[in-house]
Amino acid sequence: MKYFTRARTSPPEDTAKDIKEILTLVQPQLRKVDEAIQVQAGKFDDAISGYVAYALESTGKRLRPALALLVGGATGGITPQHVDLAVIVEMIHLATLVHDDIMDGADTRRGQPTPNARWGNAITVLLGDCLFAHALDLSTNFEEADISRRIARAANAVCTGEIIQTQRRFDLNLSHADYFRIIELKTAALFGCAAELGARLSGSDPAMCESMKQFGLKLGTAYQIYDDCLDMAGDETQAGKTLGTDLQKGKLTLPVLNLLQSASPADLAVYSQIILRAEEPESVAITAAARRSGSLRKAIHTGVDMVDEAMQLLETLPPGPYAEALHAIAGRISQMIESFAAEAG
Repeated sequence: MKYFTRARTSPPEDTAKDIKEILTLVQPQLRKVDEAIQVQAGKFDDAISGYVAYALESTGKRLRPALALLVGGATGGITPQHVDLAVIVEMIHLATLVHDDIMDGADTRRGQPTPNARWGNAITVLLGDCLFAHALDLSTNFEEADISRRIARAANAVCTGEIIQTQRRFDLNLSHADYFRIIELKTAALFGCAAELGARLSGSDPAMCESMKQFGLKLGTAYQIYDDCLDMAGDETQAGKTLGTDLQKGKLTLPVLNLLQSASPADLAVYSQIILRAEEPESVAITAAARRSGSLRKAIHTGVDMVDEAMQLLETLPPGPYAEALHAIAGRISQMIESFAAEAG
């Protein structure tokens, strides 16, 4: 059972540190990305620049910009355009986080109050809109119109996925195929865009660009599965954000779908009523059942398999330190998913 050879030795709080070590290779460029993102706050009207600066202070793992930079390095070399791309994809990601926290009613992210917790939903939803619009405006600076078009389509996919997920909350008829379509749109699309355009800006041929796009899509899908498992089995003090909101908000994540699929008719009726009532004390029963039944374990299997598929696509890259770093990031995400094995029952 290769999936469960590791104990939970790498809790979520260590994840950013571990990934940061892998990203030493592109740390100078990532510093430029951080600096450029902070500069963008000054591009907004003075009346809202304080809100924007707060939203842009987030110092997460920078996975999406890192993919753009590393793929660029692996396929020909990192240019200033790769840094620009990294800034744009991260700003789009930050805009999605602003909106996500509103919809989830989250109070904290990375240990800090969310914008909606500080200023309410009305201002915060418009703040997210401004970040989206600004990122798309920046994308028009690329000489090739198709680059900005591709970024706009990725942003559209993210929003489409969020809308569909919201439509399908508390929908007990949601299938596994529906779930994977949603997370490919809402999460994986931006990973795929970063990796694909990272190769394209290096002058890669269409086949390589497509391989990197598929790598990003698979890695992004696996990362969302990790996030699903984190919400169910993670520690909020370590994760640095509000957890346990998925079931309360009616999001049917992969472990829950696995549970519903494998349940007996009697258990299915009970679980369905608990999900529809969305009461926090009762939701614990779903989490316990997902662990006990092997549904969480099955989700872990799926996530690790998805990373394996992503890593196979990296074989198309020429050998070198950037390709090695991409392998290492994928391997670390696999470890992050496996870290929930101890809680999987």
